[in-house]
Amino acid sequence: MRDAPVVLEGVPLRVDPAEVRAFHGYKAPLGGHSAELGPRLDAILTEVSSVVRPRVVYRTVGVTRADPNRLTLEDGTRLHIPDIGLHWGAVEAVTAALATIGNGAEALARGRRETGDGLGAALLDSAASAAVECLAEWMNDYLCQSGVSDGRRVTNRISPGLAGWDLAEQATLLGLLRAAAIGVRLGADGSMSPEKSISFLVGIGRVARVDHYFVQCRRCWAEGCPARRMPAVGSVNLIAKGAVGGGR
Repeated sequence: MRDAPVVLEGVPLRVDPAEVRAFHGYKAPLGGHSAELGPRLDAILTEVSSVVRPRVVYRTVGVTRADPNRLTLEDGTRLHIPDIGLHWGAVEAVTAALATIGNGAEALARGRRETGDGLGAALLDSAASAAVECLAEWMNDYLCQSGVSDGRRVTNRISPGLAGWDLAEQATLLGLLRAAAIGVRLGADGSMSPEKSISFLVGIGRVARVDHYFVQCRRCWAEGCPARRMPAVGSVNLIAKGAVGGGR
């Protein structure tokens, strides 16, 4: 386990076009996408790929006490997360992580809006959202694989502002990291800049509960769920595995 923050750079991000369509509001089971969307999607993905700068900072900290709704960490940090004991079971440590793709895609989308290209701006925004989600999901898998090699289980990721975890704890979570090391700033309202950034926490433990709640829609086994994007087919491969460089 690591106590100091670690930065990963040079992650070769590849965005799944289906994810962009999903963020844009088109889902194949519900009728596919419009004729106007298809011809522009490849060009938009090329644009976004040329400006994203995927970076992640993460830190693993031991847990000294795990209560039903609270985790107390070795450095004294206390995180109030409703029902975390039920969701995660016994955890020995947590990893806090922050992923960002930078602000290049935001600038492109802003330029499109200023020229009146609403569709282009919306597609750029959807592609950027898909990109940072892919990065965060890859990081969850990266941590999971690291845990497996060490004989520990790693839970699904959770983020402030979701699943009952108060957004006000965003500052506490980022306080465990060096957000400035990857160019991320926290606003007074809990939002982050660049906007396409995701902070999250995972639990680590030999008997931690894994992948049974907060369904990750891209790898969903619940056939009747209306939010399901695609069935589970194994570990995500939207970002090339084993191609991370620049860790320090």
